[in-house]
This record gives sequence, C-alpha cells and structure tokens, in this order.
Amino acid sequence: MLVAGGAGAVGHAAIQLARWAGARVITTVSGPVKEELARNAGADHVINYRTQDAATEVRALAPGGVDLVVEVAPAVNAALNTAVIAPNGTIAIYSTDGGDELTLPIRAHMVTNTRVQFVLVYTVDPHAKAQAVVDVRAAVADGALTVGEPAGLPVHRFQLDRTADARAAVEAGAVGKVLIDVG
Repeated sequence: MLVAGGAGAVGHAAIQLARWAGARVITTVSGPVKEELARNAGADHVINYRTQDAATEVRALAPGGVDLVVEVAPAVNAALNTAVIAPNGTIAIYSTDGGDELTLPIRAHMVTNTRVQFVLVYTVDPHAKAQAVVDVRAAVADGALTVGEPAGLPVHRFQLDRTADARAAVEAGAVGKVLIDVG
C-alpha cells in the first residue's frame, strides 16, 4: 500500500495499522526529517517526493501497482495515484491538503477498475465503524500503535493556558501531534 504523507498523524497511524495487518508499506514524505519519522513508524519504503520521482519509485517497488492508497492530498497526487494504482485497487481519501477539486482520467481508472473511496469517520457505515473500533483496539492491545519521536510521531504538549501557543505550533507546521492537556 501507499500512504501519502507518512509523517503526519493519520499517515503515521495508517503505516502502523497496515504493518500490524501484514501489509508492505510505501510512503511519501517531503524531507529528511519526515523520512526518518516515517521509517520509525514502520514504513518499509520511504520516498521523498521533492527529490525523487514518486511514480517511478513506487512502480519500481510494486511493479504491478499498489492495492491501496491512503490519501491526504487527492488533487495534488491525482497523477501519482493514477500511475501507481493496481487493478482493482482503492484510493481512500480522508482529507484534502491542497486543492478543492479532484479530476481523474476516466479511461485509466476504468481500465484498472479503480475504486475511489471518500472516508469521513462521522458518516462511515455504523457496522464498518464498529468493526474498525474492534480492529484498532486489537492493534492497541498488541502494542502496534505507538507515539513519540522514536515511534515516528513526535508529540508536542501544551497546557490549557497555552492554547494560543499550540495553535501557533499547528499553523507553523509542527511535525507530529499537537496536544492540549486540560487536566
């Protein structure tokens, strides 16, 4: 599978859950610090899309394409996803980090029978959500979901009275998870 943005919080969780489930994980990142974090999260292969041709690199690692893309920037990565999706593969879109419109080449995705799945946790089928909770609990019980810099997801903690500082950290692009401690 391919995880776009493997150093982000969702990308980090996707890498760890996929590894726990036995998948081989390829991820894209934008720099060396994020490359290290994605490796620490458990990614098998990390591609810096700013210094490498991501489509060529993914195809070298997965000549038949990837079965699943976990996507944070669907408009920006549309060409990459088209180039690397395997027949009957799924592009699972959980956010948009750049671009409000998604344009896909019909023929290319028709030939591969690509499934494009938008995922918003609030509207996921209740049975599917319940099963996801069971699976994530099992992953947690197995120790598969870890955080902190050694695990690939730095945590930046702020006390409630420093909420403005936490917001500034997010706006400045802090790598990792920004948390506000309320207790």
